[in-house]
Amino acid sequence: MTEFQQQILQGIPEQLPSKKAYPKNGNPAPKRKDILSKEEKKLAVQNALRYFPEAWHKELASEFAEELKTYGRVYMHRFKPDYKMYARPISEYPAKTHQAAAIMLMIQNNLDPAVAQHPEELITYGGNGAVFQNWAQYLLTMKYLAEMTEEQTLNMYSGHPMGLFPSSKEAPRVVVSNGMMIPNYSKPDDWERFNALGVTQYGQMTAGSYMYIGPQGIVHGTAITVMNAFRKVLEKSESPKGKIFLTAGLGGMSGAQPKAGNIAGGITICAEVNPEAAKKRHDQGWVDELLVDLDLLVVRTKEAVENKEVVSLAYIGNVVDVWERFYEANIFVQLGSDQTSLHNPWAGGYYPAGLSFEESNAMMVENPEAFKEKVQESLRRQINAINKHTAKGTYFFDYGNAFLLEVSRAGGDVMAENNIDFRYPSYVQDILGPMCFDYGFGPFRWVCTSGDAKDLQKTDAIALEVMKKIKSEAPEEIQQQMQDNIKWISEAEQNKLVVGSQARILYADAEGRSKIADAFNTAIAKGEISAPVVLGRDHHDVSGTDSPFRETSNIYDGSKFTADMAIQNVIGNSFRGATWVSIHNGGGVGWGEVINGGFGMVLDGSEEASNRLKKMLFFDVNNGISRRSWARNKEARFAIEREMERSPDLKVTLPHIVEPDILDHLF
Repeated sequence: MTEFQQQILQGIPEQLPSKKAYPKNGNPAPKRKDILSKEEKKLAVQNALRYFPEAWHKELASEFAEELKTYGRVYMHRFKPDYKMYARPISEYPAKTHQAAAIMLMIQNNLDPAVAQHPEELITYGGNGAVFQNWAQYLLTMKYLAEMTEEQTLNMYSGHPMGLFPSSKEAPRVVVSNGMMIPNYSKPDDWERFNALGVTQYGQMTAGSYMYIGPQGIVHGTAITVMNAFRKVLEKSESPKGKIFLTAGLGGMSGAQPKAGNIAGGITICAEVNPEAAKKRHDQGWVDELLVDLDLLVVRTKEAVENKEVVSLAYIGNVVDVWERFYEANIFVQLGSDQTSLHNPWAGGYYPAGLSFEESNAMMVENPEAFKEKVQESLRRQINAINKHTAKGTYFFDYGNAFLLEVSRAGGDVMAENNIDFRYPSYVQDILGPMCFDYGFGPFRWVCTSGDAKDLQKTDAIALEVMKKIKSEAPEEIQQQMQDNIKWISEAEQNKLVVGSQARILYADAEGRSKIADAFNTAIAKGEISAPVVLGRDHHDVSGTDSPFRETSNIYDGSKFTADMAIQNVIGNSFRGATWVSIHNGGGVGWGEVINGGFGMVLDGSEEASNRLKKMLFFDVNNGISRRSWARNKEARFAIEREMERSPDLKVTLPHIVEPDILDHLF
């Protein structure tokens, strides 16, 4: 048995480990708000100490109190393992089932410093998207997974492993919930308070469900969005080369934007206030050039436009300054968006213009009210500059990060004439909703647990073959989607998308996902793929997420504020064969603003896996198409009727369409 395996099986160590110094070259999470009362701080330390034997309490109590004071949270840094954190080949994990070993691999991938935004604090992306609240939870969870049999299920309560419970071979091995609050306790400060107490966490979408695969996870969706945004504003014969896409954010998910812009074939200009985040993306090859001078950015942009370049430029500074300066310099911006973490505007998700990165980090803790004023002032400046650009013809869209929502709350000039809607669409309303989600296309993904790049190449080839065959018989309505995804998967390897595990993402519908997955399972059975493959998806998908300002923003029957679909999705997946399921409050648009669900499924080449994938993947997609069809979305109506023709056992309630003139005289 290796030393790594021994440490996993140990869980909480028998001997109190030495106190560790925080790495000086790390990328620490922002200090969290000092929101607890004196008695609540005592409770937070008491909650943390319950993971450890009483003999350690006196020493750890003062240490945890100091962590709470310094960071605003108790991370238990002393207990962070000394071994390197990354997705090892599945055979290296000590486990009684390959399903549990695969989950261990996925957890470590989410905490890999090459993947995670703030790995010391167990945060994968989005500023607060956590896998666990503290290192004790990580140690216990890995130990439980190592001990788990095929007739046990691990229950995860917002990062806390409640324990292994008897179940069955057909049940999920892990059930995850994150941030499931009583509705009246789901405001942003509630997250600050209860997370500081150590009783809940923000799992984002794929961090707390162990399904994050690095920025590749959003590159594909962003590439599709940018390609189709260019199609909306350019003539059919016109190329995106030399055309500008201006945006902000190079952190976890937002770090995908420059790579996606290059794939779409234009000029991407992405502002990022955190130098470490910008340098990390440049070092990884996800952005072509770094600039720190606004004057030089103007010169370089004009040069790129003149030469019709395909290039990504990262400006280390504030995007508000870029919007304003580009207007002064008469630089025409074809596409504009923003992907800062405005779901978390007061604690590091958005940095206001006029303050340095360091000044902002200090003010958000020392004077949160003043910092909130600065953020809202900056948002008003930003939308004023954007409005000037759109008056000249710029197409601006909200990228689902709550930008328009927070601008409206800041009193910015962002409302439409009816004073109900925003003057700009979200990308789901204009692009991904009607073009992808309503037809069932969404971010299907997989991870080769061998860690072998050759296995990933094999899966790419299988997926490409399946997609080409489906396209040859597909109706005209989805030919563009099929072609975009064939282009994506055929170029995936050369675009060097892998960060961390050997993973891939591909937008596919229910038919595509099932056929690709079944082909993988057959290849595993034949030994053509050397180890199991983990299937999953982003929660940002057809069926998994109820989010009125993003995923379900193109639902117009009044139900976009309901969350039945996400709950049905997770429950339905759990008894149709998922290896693990997860349900979260929060996601990319904010605590209390969304409910989202996800899954993981391990393919091992068995007949059981083949049966499970067909049942579960079918439901995972068509649950959402049915809901969208019932909302009278014509693309979803087409998709579900086509599916019912193909699947006789599927019977979905269809809406009768009401003519508008019947309603006109009623009220």
